[in-house]
Amino acid sequence: MARIVVIGDLMTDTVAHATLPLARGSDTPAKVTTHGGGSGGNVAAWLGADGADVAFIGRRGADIAGRNRDMELMGYGVDARLVMDPERPTGTCVVMVTHKGERTMLSDPGANAALSPDDLPHDLFIPGAHLHVSGYTLLSEGSRAAALAALDFAGRVGMSTSVDGASAAPLERVGAEPFFELTGNALLLFVNVAQARVLTGREDPEAAARVLTAWYPQVVIKLGGDGALFFANGRPPVRVPAPPVERVIDGTGAGDAFTAGFLPAWLDKKPPMEALASGCRLAAHALNLIGARPILLSPGGTTPRTPRGPRTAARWQKPPSYRAAALRQKTRRQPVPPEVLARQKTRRQPVPPRSSHGSPMAKTAIAAGRDAAAKAGGCLVPRGVQRLSG
Repeated sequence: MARIVVIGDLMTDTVAHATLPLARGSDTPAKVTTHGGGSGGNVAAWLGADGADVAFIGRRGADIAGRNRDMELMGYGVDARLVMDPERPTGTCVVMVTHKGERTMLSDPGANAALSPDDLPHDLFIPGAHLHVSGYTLLSEGSRAAALAALDFAGRVGMSTSVDGASAAPLERVGAEPFFELTGNALLLFVNVAQARVLTGREDPEAAARVLTAWYPQVVIKLGGDGALFFANGRPPVRVPAPPVERVIDGTGAGDAFTAGFLPAWLDKKPPMEALASGCRLAAHALNLIGARPILLSPGGTTPRTPRGPRTAARWQKPPSYRAAALRQKTRRQPVPPEVLARQKTRRQPVPPRSSHGSPMAKTAIAAGRDAAAKAGGCLVPRGVQRLSG
């Protein structure tokens, strides 16, 4: 399988899931949780959890949140290449989810906005690998140069490339034509229905896909509850329905999970229908979770509702780094030989208690104080010390 290199945003998501309709200007009961986030980081996490060989390029702050996001990616099996920003904090996003599942996001990019071409590790850009660029990194003026440099490096060495449309609102602020100019060299584009409408003005997904193939050889449109659509020039469109989901808990990150499910099958030259089904499989699993990433458990845990697919559930429950950590812990717990215990007991013999006033240093200080008192004709030694010395 080809290695997938993801360049994009890394965030800490604070998700507020309202249990009742929002009371504007007042209080609404909600369940508030904190998770790893950022579209690029989410794609990398889902890829790693599903067994793909993946590296992630991003920027984080020199704070606890940044360290946690770094360790979290490594727990998923991701080769995390994160540059630590000494001034900016790790990016943060507040996700407000209504009782009906509708999401509104308030984002502070933080260190993501300072990602530069100098942050790109050149050893990741090799022939045969694939580069996926998060649309947020392209749409942000601060990190745009890094995304364009990554696309340029990938083109020079012969890597395949894909981009996503980020979100409809920032895409509309930048405009369709500038986005096409920034991403026109990509082989594959991922968008949802709202993003496709912003780029083409077409309401019908198939009509929008036909327009988009004027810039991109292959286009995937995510249709939400209706599944997904694949369109390529010279081929009839391929549509796959979404698997049934009993209850949608949180839709955050479902689109990123779809991208992570689609890319490995697509890179393995599987039929478009199979790649779309793989993407829908991971997206359906994401809908059953709170937060944008798969559940990451400590060694020995079990993941509820592990997805079914070509990759084994064991990889979901215990990523490679966690299995190694469990082995190290098991090694540390081996019984200690008796001779080692005997040496430890010898070293740990209790020291007889001794009053601090009886130490050589204390006696010297008391004697010096008594001499000073005698010379001054009075008592300069504290009353408690004088009683002890007597």
